[in-house]
Amino acid sequence: RKPQEQIPSDFNLVSEDVEFFSRRGDVKLSGWYLPGDDSGPHLIFVHGIGSVRSGDKAVGLAARIVGLGYNVLMFDLRGHGSSGGDKVSGGFYERSDVLGAFDYLLRRGVDIGRVGLMGFSMGAATSIMAAAQEPRITALAADSTYANASELIAREAARKTLIPGWLTPVFMPASKLIANGIYGIDIGSLVPEESVADLGYPVLVIHGTEDKRIPLEQGQRVAGAAKEGSSIWLVPEVDHLDAFLTHPDEYTERVDEYFSSRFR
Repeated sequence: RKPQEQIPSDFNLVSEDVEFFSRRGDVKLSGWYLPGDDSGPHLIFVHGIGSVRSGDKAVGLAARIVGLGYNVLMFDLRGHGSSGGDKVSGGFYERSDVLGAFDYLLRRGVDIGRVGLMGFSMGAATSIMAAAQEPRITALAADSTYANASELIAREAARKTLIPGWLTPVFMPASKLIANGIYGIDIGSLVPEESVADLGYPVLVIHGTEDKRIPLEQGQRVAGAAKEGSSIWLVPEVDHLDAFLTHPDEYTERVDEYFSSRFR
């Protein structure tokens, strides 16, 4: 498994090692709780597939966010980092991990109306789908999300096998059957562009215009399906999850502006 890229002490952050179970109760998850202001909102950071809680400069972002008064919970999804489990499901089971993190914060006695999700790549898609199952979550920012998992998988399969793009839809039913038969995963249910429409509040979508892993149009579709008032920041000439790396000040400002508007 991938090791942690950075730790909170690298940024002089106070942190607490925490453990909690997925809402399904099947996997123990490990994370860091980073306290900001006692009265500040809480954000749950959700990393992408093959990454860890500290991946993609997330601790650097968390340091900036904590400096603005937020409290941050960062954790490793199942099958990643220090958490249990060995099955990675593209968001199908990970939804329950995010909800387990939410439940953990509630047990700490945090303000139930001031908890938001900050997701990255698969973690962004997972956050959207988790929020659709938990109405007490009232704010969400999604960096480089996918819109439809089976479509994305089929496109990737077609690309790697040099199948013409117009044949991509042929692979979609097959990819669903394989995932369901082998892993018990219903890929057809992983459609954040549908889940986001069920949220009763506007969201923030961030996507690099040169994203080679998850096409820009996937993020645009999610933003287009979201509640009126949602916004999308299209970051010019930026690849997958590189928006914070290349524009750290603007990234922090936009994220803070969004969550401040939700929690005022």
